[in-house]
Amino acid sequence: MSSKRLIYLPLGGAGEIGMNAYVYGYGEPDKERFILVDLGVTFPDMDGTPGVDLILPDMTWLKERADRLDAIFVTHAHEDHVGAVAMCYEALGAPVYARAFTANIARRKMEEYGHPEDAVRTASAWPEQVQAGPFSVGFLPMSHSIPESGALVIDSPAGRVIHTGDFKLDQTPIVGEPFDPELWAEVSAGGVKAMICDSTNVFSPMPGRSEATVGPEIEKLVSQASGMVVATTFASNVARVKTLAEAGERAGRSIVLLGRAMRRMVEAAIETGVLTDFPKVVSTDAAKDIPRENLMLLVTGSQGERRAASAQLARGKYQGLEVKEGDLFLFSSKTIPGNERGVIRIINAFSEKGVDVVDDSSGLYHVSGHANRPDLERLHAIVKPQMLIPMHGEHRHLREHAKLAEAAGLQSALVVNGMMMDLTGNEPRVAEYIETGRTYLDGAVQIGALDGVVRDRIRMALNGHVIVTLILDDEDELLGDPWCEIMGLPETGRSRAALVEVLEEDLSQFLNRANRKTLRDDAAIEEALRRIVRKTAQDEIGKKPEVTVVVSRLS
Repeated sequence: MSSKRLIYLPLGGAGEIGMNAYVYGYGEPDKERFILVDLGVTFPDMDGTPGVDLILPDMTWLKERADRLDAIFVTHAHEDHVGAVAMCYEALGAPVYARAFTANIARRKMEEYGHPEDAVRTASAWPEQVQAGPFSVGFLPMSHSIPESGALVIDSPAGRVIHTGDFKLDQTPIVGEPFDPELWAEVSAGGVKAMICDSTNVFSPMPGRSEATVGPEIEKLVSQASGMVVATTFASNVARVKTLAEAGERAGRSIVLLGRAMRRMVEAAIETGVLTDFPKVVSTDAAKDIPRENLMLLVTGSQGERRAASAQLARGKYQGLEVKEGDLFLFSSKTIPGNERGVIRIINAFSEKGVDVVDDSSGLYHVSGHANRPDLERLHAIVKPQMLIPMHGEHRHLREHAKLAEAAGLQSALVVNGMMMDLTGNEPRVAEYIETGRTYLDGAVQIGALDGVVRDRIRMALNGHVIVTLILDDEDELLGDPWCEIMGLPETGRSRAALVEVLEEDLSQFLNRANRKTLRDDAAIEEALRRIVRKTAQDEIGKKPEVTVVVSRLS
C-alpha cells in the first residue's frame, strides 16, 4: 500500500473572507510536492491595525519548503486572491499561472516590485492543463464578479479535486463566460474526490440573480436624473462598469473614468479581449467643457476608502471636477462588513452638498458575485464529490456549508487556516496542525503580526507618549533639570498646572534625592523615571502613557 498522501492546507481564507492562500500537496509525508492556489491580501482597519497598508497570510511554512513548490495558480484577479503574489514571489520563486486577464493584472504587480513579467504565464481554459510536479491543473470557466474567474481542476495520482474559487451560477454575466452546467457535469463524470467550495453566501436563501438583471434598473435611474450622475462600484467588476457606462451613453451622457484602479481594470479587460464595445470615454479636461446634465462619472471608492475618487469628491474637487446640489450619486455595490462607517461618512458628506445618494438597500442596483445557498446545492448535485470542504468564508459560513453538504449525504469537514487535511482515503481527516498567522505590509516593509510594531502603535494611540530627557556628566552629576515632551496628551491636568511642568517637577525631586549608585545605572534610572511619569500622569489626567527615557552622559 502506498504511503503517499494528498493534502489540503489553507494558510489564509478559511475562517475569514480575504487573504486567500491554499496549499495542495502529494507525496510521502514531509516529502510532498506542492502547488499553491491563490495568494491574496486583506485590508487593515484603524482600530486593530493602524498605519498598516495591507495584510498578507503568513507564508513562513511554505517559504521553508519553497524548494518543493512547483507552481502558483491564481483563480482570478481580485486583490484577496492575487494581491500578495508579487510581494511573496522572491521568497517562493515558483512560476505563476493564470488566465489572460488575471495574468495581465499579476504582471502589472510584478513590474511594480521589479520582478520579471515572464514569471507569470498565461494559461488557456479547460481542457488545457498545466503539469506541475505530480499535479495536472486546468482552469474551468466559472462566472463571478470579475472576468475570467476559473475553478481549478486538480488531478493527482490520488484522484481529482475541484477548487471552485469564488463563483456564482450566472448564465448571462454580461462580460466573461457564463456558467456551463453541461461542462461541469462532463468534468465531474469520472468522479471527483473532493470539491473545495466557496461558502460566502451560504446563508442567502434565494437563488442568486444574474448580472444582466441590474442593467435595466440602472438605465432607468440614470435616464431620470437631471444633474450630473456619479456611480461607484468595485473597479474589478468590469461587467458592472460596462453596464453603468452603457446606461450613461444611452442617456446621452459622456463617460469619465476616475480612479487609477478603474482605469487599470478597464485597460486590462480591453487589452486581453475580455471587454469589447466599451462606450467612448472622455478625459477630465474635456469633461469640464461638457454640461453637467450630460456627464456620468464612474469612480472608485465603493467601500468608503479615504483616498479613492468618491471620497475626494465628497470632500471637494477631484481632478477639477466636483459634485453640486441636484446631482445623483449611485452605489452600485454592496458594502463589505467593516466598511460601513467609511461609506456612511461619504453619504453624509454628499448629502450636505445637496446630492441625492442611492445605495443598494432596494436590491435593484447590485447583485452578488457569490453563489447563494440554492446555487451551492445545485453545484453539489452536479459535481457529486466524495468530499465537500468549505472554504472562503468566516467560521460560521464554513460550519453552515459543512452541515449543508452533510445533509445531502456528502462527507465534509470544517477546515480552518492551519489544518492540514489528508484527502487520500474515503473521508477527510486531519493530518496535522500548522502554525499560521498574518504578515503586515507597513510602508515598504513586511512585519510579523507578533513583532510588536502594531501593538506599540495601538498603545501609543490609546495612551499617548512622553519623552523624558536628562543629561549627566562624567561624575554622575545631573546637568540641569530633566525635561519632558508630550504627544497625544492634554496639556493640563487636575492640578490646573501644565502637565509637562508637573511631570518635570516630580522627576526633579526624585533625581535630586537619588544616590550615586542609582545615577550610575541607566537601566535603574529609566525604570524609575518611567514609573514616576506613569503615576503622575495617572493622577493628573487619568492615563498611563507610554514613556521613552533618554539618558545622555557627557564624557
